[in-house]
Amino acid sequence: MTRVVALAVILGTVVASGIAYAISASAWRDTIAQWIGKPDRQAEASINTEDWPICTTMSAVETDADWAQLEPDFKAGKKALNAGDWDRAVAAFELAALRDPGNADIQNYIGYAYRRLRQLGPAMGHYQRALALNPRHRSAREHLGEAYLVLGEPAKAEQLLAELENLCLIPCEEYEDLKRAIAAYKKLAAR
Repeated sequence: MTRVVALAVILGTVVASGIAYAISASAWRDTIAQWIGKPDRQAEASINTEDWPICTTMSAVETDADWAQLEPDFKAGKKALNAGDWDRAVAAFELAALRDPGNADIQNYIGYAYRRLRQLGPAMGHYQRALALNPRHRSAREHLGEAYLVLGEPAKAEQLLAELENLCLIPCEEYEDLKRAIAAYKKLAAR
């Protein structure tokens, strides 16, 4: 009984801390926005998507992990991503998805490969499927934000950046990557 009470107290403390963080973070952002004003999104320009950096998160995909040994199509998809063979990656991950349709990572990888093939429709569909399977999937959020930048919709990318800021309790790579991509987009748009 004592263990249950102690566990309840610890769980309550963690939940309360998370709520306090979320409230204070949004209040802080609102205060800053009042001081400096809201960003002007009217001045967004069309830019060449070849000029802005594509996410580097997938460039160092680990292919020797234990889970990769269990699923040969998943492992083949990861190797294809490392090699930049986007068509082969899509094919391999699609086969892996047949065996594990509820895997958000597989959907994210398929979306990433489609985006690198400049097929944004299927890419966005797979990112959204990954987020439906796992609403806290940080990488899918980052990649979806980058896809919005390619489509010239930085406001949607910034919304995803704000969501990532709330998801990442400590600094995370996905937040930093999307933040850099948005900054690069804005710099190119200002030209």
